[in-house]
Amino acid sequence: MNRPVQPVTPGAAELSSLLLKAADGDTAAFHAFYDRTSAKLFGVILRILVERQESEDVLQDVYLSIWRKAATFDPSKASPITWAATIARNRAIDRLRARPPRAQVPVEAAFELADDGPAQDAGLIHGDDVRRLTAALASLEPRHAAAIRACYFDGVTYDELAEREQVPVGTLKSWVRRGLIRMRGALEGSEA
Repeated sequence: MNRPVQPVTPGAAELSSLLLKAADGDTAAFHAFYDRTSAKLFGVILRILVERQESEDVLQDVYLSIWRKAATFDPSKASPITWAATIARNRAIDRLRARPPRAQVPVEAAFELADDGPAQDAGLIHGDDVRRLTAALASLEPRHAAAIRACYFDGVTYDELAEREQVPVGTLKSWVRRGLIRMRGALEGSEA
């Protein structure tokens, strides 16, 4: 029984030619084959394994296998990309099966796990603190508030900020100190 011959597209003809040359030991042809097919084969492997590093390792194994088996490629049975993708798929599945099994834990065990996140009311308290701090900053003179934001929130040094504002460093430090004193008063007044 004769098998149907696969249609040969221009790309497939070129890849077939490269594989046949690689089978004869032509490394330049093999490099060209790699350049034209590696993205496709990497995609096949990555879809199966998900992990990038492991997929790159398998891709290397796949091309070693293609180099060794290039002489067995038969263009009448499959296109070169289908042949190579089958090798890649099989190698990725083999790697997936070789992974150690993951521990199976019953869903009920999740109730015993500690939650390291903040307590539910912590977000409310934090949100209230942010509102109070924002209001205290808004009550300051704009230059003083901007100096405090730059020094404490943006990490700008006194020297950098003094240069930017074109004032002496001592003046800038005074702005920040007076602003912080006013903010403390505003924050203590809002607690009552």
